[in-house]
Amino acid sequence: MASRNLTINPIYAARVIDIIDNRHKLGWNVPPEELVHIPTHWLAYPEPEASMHFLLGLIYIGFFLMSTLGNGLVIWIFTTSKSLRTASNMFVVNLAIFDFIMMLKTPVFIYNSFYRGFALGHMGCQVFGLMGAISGIGAGMTNACIAYDRYTTITRPFDGKVTRTKALLMIIVVWLYALPWSILPLVEFWGRFVPEGFLTSCTFDYLTDTFDNRVFVGAIFTCSYCIPMTMIIYFYSQIVNKVFTHEKLLREQAKKMNVESLRSNQNQNSESAEVRIAKAAITICFLFVASWTPYACLALIGAFGDQRLLTPAVTMIPACACKMVACIDPYVYAISHPKYRLELQKRLPWLAIKEKEIGDVQSTATENSNTTQT
Repeated sequence: MASRNLTINPIYAARVIDIIDNRHKLGWNVPPEELVHIPTHWLAYPEPEASMHFLLGLIYIGFFLMSTLGNGLVIWIFTTSKSLRTASNMFVVNLAIFDFIMMLKTPVFIYNSFYRGFALGHMGCQVFGLMGAISGIGAGMTNACIAYDRYTTITRPFDGKVTRTKALLMIIVVWLYALPWSILPLVEFWGRFVPEGFLTSCTFDYLTDTFDNRVFVGAIFTCSYCIPMTMIIYFYSQIVNKVFTHEKLLREQAKKMNVESLRSNQNQNSESAEVRIAKAAITICFLFVASWTPYACLALIGAFGDQRLLTPAVTMIPACACKMVACIDPYVYAISHPKYRLELQKRLPWLAIKEKEIGDVQSTATENSNTTQT
């Protein structure tokens, strides 16, 4: 077999030497063999102070505990309670699973933070990036499914409700949608996962200045952010429009009949539960929009804008925002979902949750009405 003459590109060799020089000069705690996996952009900045690494590590420990407890309770209660095994709540459980996965990767970040650098190396980075991609994209599409479910339930209450079979098919589609965008960078077929910011977390490479990488960033921005965002905005805008139109018609009809309201106390109470669930869904979807928009802007700036705006500290802020949402989601349901609160009250009475049964609420309303009439 003929031997191949391997030559080293002098420009590449000079770049590698410059990277190593920067690493030693600026104090980054990165093993030399791992430098090839790190965008040179981050090595141009001094290493963050140890106190910043430790602070972020402690914050992520708090995130991990909050998310594990909250999402664990949601998965447990919603899957074991017969009254909560509805098509709509299948999406709630799916979102909790994605949020749970999002926080399962935090031990990698915590370990890196307390070792002040790229301690777990390339393999840890790939695990972190894979779990972040699946959970982030999956959560976005699940939020879109929740918005669609609320839209059909409120705008078409008799024939538009999502069945359990349809909900299961939608959930399968969400997982199949998220997997390619997670696996392609993992095998470096298109894009790749690289360290970012303080080099303690990993995400999609949005800094490499090549045509293929810019196309990848544009594609994943469209598919994982723009598409679910458009669906969420459309469905909830239709819900708001429907509710306002319905309320306007009720007020006009009540005015014609010379009464204060057309609703009975029982209807008001039954609708209040539905409104609370809708409010919980809207809140969670708003949190998704608020948390992932900074990260989407960050990726666009890195791929198409002025990369000098992206300092290590700046990039850690959107990363923390995304993790925070995975912690907040289950507590939004704990506050706003009446049946979930009832189940928590039954199974964990020491939480001191005071949620009345629907029958109790209706009887109380009837008693108040009778007292008022008397």
